Amino acid sequence: MKILHIITGLGRGGAETLLYQFCIHDKEYEHIVISLSGTQDYSLKLRRLNISVHSLNFSNSKISIKGLYKLYKLIRQIKPDIIQTWMIHADMVGGIVGRLAGIKNIFWGVHHSNLTGRKSKNTTRLIIKVNSILSYFIPKKIIYCANSSKKIQESIGFKKSIGVVISNGYNTNIFKNNDTFRKSFRNEHNISDDTFIIGHVGRYSPLKDQTTLIEAFHILEQKGYKFKLVLVGTNLDRNNIDLVSFLNKKELSDKVLLLGRRDDIPKIMNGIDLFVLSSITEAFPNVLNEAMACGTPCVSTNVGDSSLIIDSTGWVTQKKNQKVLANSITEAYEEKKLKNTLWLKRKLACRDRIVKNFSLEEMIKRYKDIWRENS
Repeated sequence: MKILHIITGLGRGGAETLLYQFCIHDKEYEHIVISLSGTQDYSLKLRRLNISVHSLNFSNSKISIKGLYKLYKLIRQIKPDIIQTWMIHADMVGGIVGRLAGIKNIFWGVHHSNLTGRKSKNTTRLIIKVNSILSYFIPKKIIYCANSSKKIQESIGFKKSIGVVISNGYNTNIFKNNDTFRKSFRNEHNISDDTFIIGHVGRYSPLKDQTTLIEAFHILEQKGYKFKLVLVGTNLDRNNIDLVSFLNKKELSDKVLLLGRRDDIPKIMNGIDLFVLSSITEAFPNVLNEAMACGTPCVSTNVGDSSLIIDSTGWVTQKKNQKVLANSITEAYEEKKLKNTLWLKRKLACRDRIVKNFSLEEMIKRYKDIWRENS
């Protein structure tokens, strides 16, 4: 069976990583990828593995008629058995053009939770509304990555009878406990093994709300706790003037490591003691699963399916509340400081939950079941 994946872009992100993992691990079907934007990180990685990737170079603000025609010609040339779209722009563009090209087996992928608030672009909100109408005519199924995502999209008009939830899956052979990674990360940054490190991975964005995380860290510093905070992700570096100014204002510049974008996320997750997600909106946060698969406990705001992922292995807190977030971090620190078996059991429970419930193999199997049953 020939599967054509159409995705908004192939930069570093949750949906992009899942598509990449899907394509390289499934050997049963032929996978072809079309990126609506230009050549990006995962484009190059997929091509190195002899997976066909086409980049249409659409602008962020403008979809050209020429680009749409190129997409139409590609679909007619590839003649896929299935079109699987990923993310809202691709759902709309890939869905419409795919149907015009004569493909009936079109499946949408929704990988966000709530993008209709003030912090989302007007064009994004408009596309979501358009997609809610198109959902009655184009996709055979809408595959949501989270229960929260399905609930929110259906509340704004998406067709309810075709929605299914397939939780994201993770390669637990890559994301696992690794003492060598832990030592290497700490040696790299001259941090002792007994220093408590709080870690955060995610692009710099109001939606990720790093401000509240830093405010919580500031509260802990004022109380006399000696932690390190590590921030990893796009624009979480010393070139970010606003972020650096904020840290200087809080007198935290020498206590926070800004590492920017990194490829060695398993090493990061092993190097830290506690992962913190401070977002105000998510669907199915990949970073929680990646941290937990490495045996790293998590504190997360109550967004998307974070409480489902963490369950009883960590802490779930209110959004935009630095005091509550600081209290949860303190609880984790005090538990680890006791050096008893409770912290070790928590670490083992974190990995066990991901292995049993959110494996990459199970995710791939469920996608293929949906395709076969509805084609």
